[in-house]
Amino acid sequence: MDPVLSEANAQIRRAKTAGSPVVQSFFDEPTNTATYVVWDAVTKKAAIVDSVLDFDAAAGRTKTASADAVIAYVRDQGLTVDWLLETHAHADHLSAAPYLQQALGGQLAIGREIIRVQNVFGKIFNAGTDFERDGSEFDRLFEDGDRFAIGNIDAIALHVPGHTPADMAYAIGDAVFTGDTLFMPDYGTARADFPGGDARQLFRSIRRLMQLPDETRLFLCHDYKAVGRDEYVWETTVGAQRVGNVHVHEGVSEDDFVAMRTSRDATLSMPKLILPSIQVNMRGGHLPEPEANGTRYLKIPLDAL
Repeated sequence: MDPVLSEANAQIRRAKTAGSPVVQSFFDEPTNTATYVVWDAVTKKAAIVDSVLDFDAAAGRTKTASADAVIAYVRDQGLTVDWLLETHAHADHLSAAPYLQQALGGQLAIGREIIRVQNVFGKIFNAGTDFERDGSEFDRLFEDGDRFAIGNIDAIALHVPGHTPADMAYAIGDAVFTGDTLFMPDYGTARADFPGGDARQLFRSIRRLMQLPDETRLFLCHDYKAVGRDEYVWETTVGAQRVGNVHVHEGVSEDDFVAMRTSRDATLSMPKLILPSIQVNMRGGHLPEPEANGTRYLKIPLDAL
């Protein structure tokens, strides 16, 4: 087992006796996204994972109802936000991190490979020289194995590329926030056909997560209700994924997974909010700077994706 994963395993086992974090979820049905407030009941320190800024694409208007619900919860519980964590540069919703940071504070963090994503999409969207492609829009760029804490609760960042190059999972106590790497066992796994995505890397990242203890709680970024299931669900365990994930359960070979994922991805349409989402999220959730008339604009690159 690699040393970073050994640390994560030890942390998860310690959390069973030292205390697990409280996790409150907020599900945004229009984007099928789960946002989490994870906090230490002793110190009231908290992190917010994968927030959502409401966006009406047809009108080009943003709203803050989803983020305001998170703010209300944080204030009602008397929490102090230390971290605003992004698992990756989302292609299906806009991040509300800057809005939350202004209201609640905290450091905005993502994986260091966001720099690679910024370089790729900065060219696609012709972002110009004003767009710094060095990750400076974020307060902290995590590398694999970086340690941090939510109050008294230990946390570690795990690099899990494949869906995008920058995907991170965050193990906070015994809770792991996986981003888009995994979906519920009855739904499977994330696509790997965006620029910089790699199905083989995705398989290896999932296998890495499956080496965590069976009882490890996994909190997913999305749910789309698998066929035959009527309710949205976004929490599972490592053990349930290892035994029951329809795409990548134990016994599925790397080559078979890559073939399945590649074939399946070829049939998928692009997420409906990919163009605005990437332009905003590669900037740490900030909208592009206003132009001469004071209005901010998002671009539609033709035949570029």
